Amino acid sequence: MARLAMDRTTNTPVVFLREVVGDRGLAIWIGAAEANAIALALQGEDASRPMTHDLAASALRAAGATVDRVAITAVRNGTYFAELTLAREAAPSVVLDARPSDAIALALRFGASLVAAESLLTVEGAAPPLAPEPLSDAALRAHLRRLGPEDFGRFEP
Repeated sequence: MARLAMDRTTNTPVVFLREVVGDRGLAIWIGAAEANAIALALQGEDASRPMTHDLAASALRAAGATVDRVAITAVRNGTYFAELTLAREAAPSVVLDARPSDAIALALRFGASLVAAESLLTVEGAAPPLAPEPLSDAALRAHLRRLGPEDFGRFEP
């Protein structure tokens, strides 16, 4: 995991993943709530009340499961796909379809490995820059706090 930043052209959070060894990476645009969940996990902070990803992590732990691995597997029509591998002692692993942002937020809470399909990685500098300058964690969190309900679009049940 490299960093969180804001794409200043779309005012959207971006998670930048980078190889541990090498110069390839992957940028995935994510929602504000997911960016906040990832930022909290990166900083090792807890929210005053459990957020969705914290609740999911607690439920998995209570069931005796852990997140073992997250794989960003594909992109179709601009949408990234991920697989979340759950492990339980003396039980077969379970692989679940997941949104990359949710899977990353959970992986960080479990210290799970995070991988991406080779076909998704680009050499840094080979693609146009996605964000001129990354925001600091504090600046990103301040931006996320300023967002109002209207910034998330209209949702109808």
